[in-house]
Amino acid sequence: MNGKARQDHPTDTAALAERFHQCCGVRFSDPSLLARALTHSDDTRGGAARTYERLEFLGDRVLGLVIAEELFNRFPGEGEGLLARRLNQLVRRETCAEIARNLRLHELMITARSAERAQVQASAKVLADLCESVIAAIYLDQGLEAARSFIISMFEPLLQRQEQAPQDAKSALQEWAAARALPPPEYQEVSRSGPDHAPTFTVSVKVDGLGEAIGEGPGKRAAEQAAAASLLARTQQQQAEQPHEHKDDRNHT
Repeated sequence: MNGKARQDHPTDTAALAERFHQCCGVRFSDPSLLARALTHSDDTRGGAARTYERLEFLGDRVLGLVIAEELFNRFPGEGEGLLARRLNQLVRRETCAEIARNLRLHELMITARSAERAQVQASAKVLADLCESVIAAIYLDQGLEAARSFIISMFEPLLQRQEQAPQDAKSALQEWAAARALPPPEYQEVSRSGPDHAPTFTVSVKVDGLGEAIGEGPGKRAAEQAAAASLLARTQQQQAEQPHEHKDDRNHT
């Protein structure tokens, strides 16, 4: 099946657009935009401007705007910090890669070196870039409302998972460390600045085996939360970039 998918991979823009319409429900007025959004950077036949890299840059911003507005409307009682954590969870690389897999964008990707297709498709970065570049292509082809509709429909299951507020960063980091038999996080106040009525605290957090991070906040607890969030995000990102984290990706032969 995977081998057949490669043999049937569409190179004609009209055929590509039709397959995308069948799997994603969006019909392009300008199929060349979709082709560019699905062209990997190893295909240099049309130059760098004909690959998804520039579109990914735009799609990242469109995605962030749409999800931020959706969270703002869905959770009217939440402050900036909690909304920011929700946003980061939804637009991070791993989430966008999950969306791309669900849409099977990797099967539509145009790449010059077919022998390396499996390796490229196993990359969370490439999959996430495909997701964002397709969003940009829809935005340019049909406008913000069409892009918003596409994004919300694709991210709705993930948005529903967030009905429960994200766990606070300090607890999440402590559980992450404990699950890996690492010592608990150690917090240390680095500095305090500003006037007494509006101080800014800087705190460091260290976990043996994970490293150290710095956070700032208007209170010591807020600074600890920021430091924990920074260390946790960096650690999760590093783990996600390791090859074994893609074990659920398909092997293409």
